[in-house]
Amino acid sequence: MAKTSKIQKELKIERTVAKYADLRRELKKKGDYAALSKLPRNASPTRIHRRDELDGRPRGYMRKFHMSRLNFRQLAHKGQLPGVKKASW
Repeated sequence: MAKTSKIQKELKIERTVAKYADLRRELKKKGDYAALSKLPRNASPTRIHRRDELDGRPRGYMRKFHMSRLNFRQLAHKGQLPGVKKASW
């Protein structure tokens, strides 16, 4: 389980990105990079780091399932992920 403070920090960055999304889009369309650089750093979508929704693990994230590889494997073995089954050939 990730530290609660790290999870909250990521949520704060996501809120900041959402807040400035329209303004960033307009400034980019105009080509006003001076004004764009004066926005907060966390307003950039590249600052978002995806985390596991179940426990907040930052590494081994699978976008399709919004979870880490460890939780994916655990839930897949239990049969709790619809459409996922163990491959055998």
